[in-house]
Amino acid sequence: MNTSTLKRGLIVLSAFSALAFSTAYAPSAQAQAKEVVIAYQDMVVPWRYAQATGEVERATGYKVTYRKLGSGADVIRALASGSVQLGEAGSSPIAAGLSQGVDLSLFWILDNINDAEALVARDGSGVTSVKQLTGKKVGVTFVSTSHFHTLVALQSAGVNPSDVKIVNLRPPEIAAAWERGDIDATYVWDPVLAKAKKNGKVLITSGEVAKATGKATFDGFVADRKFATANKEFLDRFVKVLAATDASYRDHPQTWAVGSPQVAAVAKESGANAADVPASLALYAFPTAAQQASNVWLGGGKQSGAAKSLAATAAFLKEQGTIQAVLPDYSVGVDPQFAQRAAAR
Repeated sequence: MNTSTLKRGLIVLSAFSALAFSTAYAPSAQAQAKEVVIAYQDMVVPWRYAQATGEVERATGYKVTYRKLGSGADVIRALASGSVQLGEAGSSPIAAGLSQGVDLSLFWILDNINDAEALVARDGSGVTSVKQLTGKKVGVTFVSTSHFHTLVALQSAGVNPSDVKIVNLRPPEIAAAWERGDIDATYVWDPVLAKAKKNGKVLITSGEVAKATGKATFDGFVADRKFATANKEFLDRFVKVLAATDASYRDHPQTWAVGSPQVAAVAKESGANAADVPASLALYAFPTAAQQASNVWLGGGKQSGAAKSLAATAAFLKEQGTIQAVLPDYSVGVDPQFAQRAAAR
């Protein structure tokens, strides 16, 4: 993969019912007149249930439009253009967006990726280790967390990324290329990861990469900073929805079984096979509001876990030539106040 290709990729970037929330949090008449567009991806995460059941609308009173986008880079680009106000993105596109001056703030950790992203070699490719990817074609989504960990994994294995044919594909395109046999390997997340595993070998997971290198990845919710400042009450209520769905799964995972309304909703919104959803959810870790408010994730300014992860990611991306500059402090893009208020309730 050459630097100019990566630069071009970055240039493109420029459980529950309404009773779960008491009437104490009923939206105001003024809020009912407001609207928000939320960008999401195909990740298999608990809050898809709230998304599918209209819980955000009930909890906030806002008219919510959901827009499904193909990658975190697409989400950051949409935020920068003003076409969406909130969106899901991985730590790599968030770091790249902040480095390029996108006025966004990370206000919630959607998930700690752990083993939910993995590098898989297709059966018949002859690849059984990361070292054997030299000269092979690997499909990844540019500027994603999996792209970042692809580069880290190759470097750690002593493989020069320029000696690997890394092609930029969004998850649906990866699935199609995998079925056709056009690529030898992919670094991707569910639901495409589940499909790749059926006729492929996992070479390494993001959890293993993070443990070996200290370069962890996560998915987060980001907001246009001006929107976040002007709509704090909305974000407080939205974060309560996110925290409640995560807690529902985290505290009672056995109820999120195949055939349950939760799994059906997650499958519908993400495009996953319902039979794969429970195993996919188990690959992630979903931090509590208290954990998010602490310096493990969003709290602590420059020393917060999120800020340090974004800084390390940005430094690596600059080293690879994918961004031009690194910020002195990535906590400028981290906003812990909503998680802190959720944890205090």
